[in-house]
Amino acid sequence: MPKELKVFTREEVAKHSSEDDCWIIIDSEVYDVSTFADMHPGGAELLLEFGGKDVTDDFYGLHRQEVIVKYAPRLKIGTIANEKAQIAIPKPGDLSKVPYAEPSYWMGFKSPYFNESHTKFRQALRELYADIKPDAIINEELGKAPSLDLYKFLGEEGVLASQIGPGPWLKGLKLPGGIKPEDFDYFHEMIAHEETARVGAPGFVDGISSGYSIGLPPVFNFGPPHLKERVVPEVLLGRKRICLAITEPYTGSDVAQIRTTAKRTPDGKHFIVNGVKKWITNGTFADYFSVAVRTEKGITMLFIERCEGLETKGVKTSYSAAAGTSYITFENVKVPVENILGKEGQGFQVIMYNFNHERWYICSSIIASTRSIIEGKCFKWAHQRKVFGKRLIDQPVIRAKIGAMISQLEPCQNWLENITYQMCNMPYLEQSQKLAGSIALLKYQATRVAHNVSDDACQIFGGRGITKTGMGRAVESFQRTYKFAAILGGSEEIMSDLGVRQAMKYFPKNARL
Repeated sequence: MPKELKVFTREEVAKHSSEDDCWIIIDSEVYDVSTFADMHPGGAELLLEFGGKDVTDDFYGLHRQEVIVKYAPRLKIGTIANEKAQIAIPKPGDLSKVPYAEPSYWMGFKSPYFNESHTKFRQALRELYADIKPDAIINEELGKAPSLDLYKFLGEEGVLASQIGPGPWLKGLKLPGGIKPEDFDYFHEMIAHEETARVGAPGFVDGISSGYSIGLPPVFNFGPPHLKERVVPEVLLGRKRICLAITEPYTGSDVAQIRTTAKRTPDGKHFIVNGVKKWITNGTFADYFSVAVRTEKGITMLFIERCEGLETKGVKTSYSAAAGTSYITFENVKVPVENILGKEGQGFQVIMYNFNHERWYICSSIIASTRSIIEGKCFKWAHQRKVFGKRLIDQPVIRAKIGAMISQLEPCQNWLENITYQMCNMPYLEQSQKLAGSIALLKYQATRVAHNVSDDACQIFGGRGITKTGMGRAVESFQRTYKFAAILGGSEEIMSDLGVRQAMKYFPKNARL
């Protein structure tokens, strides 16, 4: 039963200022912190110093709004007479009203790309993730991977399927917001990646989605029927987990140099796989592996199940161990030849087939993460933090930084939406021809912008921006992890070069100054 809230005057509250009887006012609401003082992270004395007073400005200068949401049910005892709260506390699923907090369509601008189904889909995902976020942040810090129960829940709710793109594999599945599989498009998928990124726990959410979003496409695009029928529904419903294993300690982007071998047995029925893979996201807890190997016919993709001879161990990186980043050892692993994905010796085509989609997905995620840092952190913080008697936002240098952030990010969002529209309307071969360069250059630009935003965000937050807890937690996490987007799926240097080389293919031979 919710407690009955009472109405007080400010004079009444002022009488409660002792160690055993301490009340405070935050945004016209009254809190009894008498029993909470000893648990206060800043110490009891600091809290008791404000007994009987309005501490709204002081509270929001030191604490995130989620603290109020967490403790209000327990500590709130009433409100101030004839006053209304001035600070909005969003409900799960709410879209932000802060300028530039959302892509422009959700800020009231017109768009040829979106419709009501996209709004329903975004709100449904945001509401669902609101329930997961508190545990996600805790597990991010602990390095604890998403549980299989959570994975199954996300599978049953259609969250996993929504991050894999439109296609026949969605048939019969439930999707967030009640979206029908036949109405699902790449804009829905783009939104799914954006909302996942907004959780603000990069290692944990990569533990949910990164592995299967790149490990499953080789199966449903190139796998034999017996694998598709079994593996695809298992993964999309969250019953099994899969990852993509290509990179090795010896080679990253230069896939042609991989050393993991697969040799046929004398009876020709199996391959014996030996070698190592490194930096494989989700590998520590994956059940299935889409693996690049070298056979006598060349680079080949194999589907391998976790079995004897296949061992995984964690690799410590700059973000959370919750992502399951791994070092994988294959020692005489026996794999049926029927588990070839595509054709033997043509594994490079299988790998390249999903590269555009992977890079586009990374763009969607890093742009959304960057937007969250600008709006959810810097813009709000600049309005509530006071320095030298002024709000930060009243300082021209801070407005210049925020203006630079916004003006760099919005072109990336518009380019992303334009590319997504092409994906919705171009067949795969046309996408391969026309979009590879554009997606590569967008990825390069988006990660450069993330670099700039991270740097300025740290300056705006000061010491809090390099502290893992409290007000600057998300900024510290972002500056430590944004580089993953700049490296995974192709480094910035390779993306920039690829974009120009793709343009050179279609440069008119008769063009002159």
